[in-house]
Amino acid sequence: MFATLVGGLPPPPLEAGAPTEVLVAAAVRAQEGAGLEPISDAEMRPGPPSVATWEATAQLTQLAVKQAVTGPYTTAWEAGARHEAAIDRAIELNGFLRDLAAAGCPLIEVHEPAATHLADDAERALFREAHLRLLDGVDDTHVSLVLTGGNADAAGIDTLLAAPYHSLTVDLIAGPDNWRLVVAAPREIGIVCGALSPSAESLDGPETLLWAAAYAASTAGRGRDRVGLATASTLAALPWDVAVAKLGRLGAAARLANAPTDDRVQAMDPRAVSSRAAALGTVGTRPSEPPDPPAGST
Repeated sequence: MFATLVGGLPPPPLEAGAPTEVLVAAAVRAQEGAGLEPISDAEMRPGPPSVATWEATAQLTQLAVKQAVTGPYTTAWEAGARHEAAIDRAIELNGFLRDLAAAGCPLIEVHEPAATHLADDAERALFREAHLRLLDGVDDTHVSLVLTGGNADAAGIDTLLAAPYHSLTVDLIAGPDNWRLVVAAPREIGIVCGALSPSAESLDGPETLLWAAAYAASTAGRGRDRVGLATASTLAALPWDVAVAKLGRLGAAARLANAPTDDRVQAMDPRAVSSRAAALGTVGTRPSEPPDPPAGST
């Protein structure tokens, strides 16, 4: 099981005017330090992505480096256009994805946040057509459809995976109904659980992340080898230190998911391991945590 950043990071605390490559290097080091892979440029590069910018990021690390692109449906939606704009963008992006695959990019993320608006048959048909054109002939790399920002389950799994995607990355914080897509996805489709909240106030303990990973692995007999963990969406609005701490918790959860059962149990709040025992008051909290105050106390 792996962990990866979906979206961007805030600017690192460097001198004003720091070169782009320095910013990207700081983002790469933060992901490496957290134990994430594949790595991204964390949206530190201005302008549209290119094969050259992906290669520049890949040269900064020995780990696998992915590339994210905004999908054709979202591009058309944001432009206030529809059919022609989506199809034209799909054809244009298809060439870029082929070039990335030829250059050795191991993972391409196609981000479609506007999939949350797929409410009628005409829009679903447009989405299917655009994505079939987008992935036409894109071989020798892993392509993941990324859904963030809300519930996209109304689109239906047949619409979203009409094109030959290898995995589905879903925001399970802003879009909890996306679990329906996880359950409906065929066994051979990998699932990346966007279960780490982008909120600065979230607790980010391993319990929720480990539960999400285990449940996704259980769906359709998918297995742990086809499941990953991720941030639910971008962390770019957070302070740098908060974002980096979140990356660390994400990486730690992925390592726990791969650890023996006893190690996972010891790392979790006992109340998450045995709800019955917790209800009966027969388990204590972890030594590092204060006990819950008695009822009615202040």
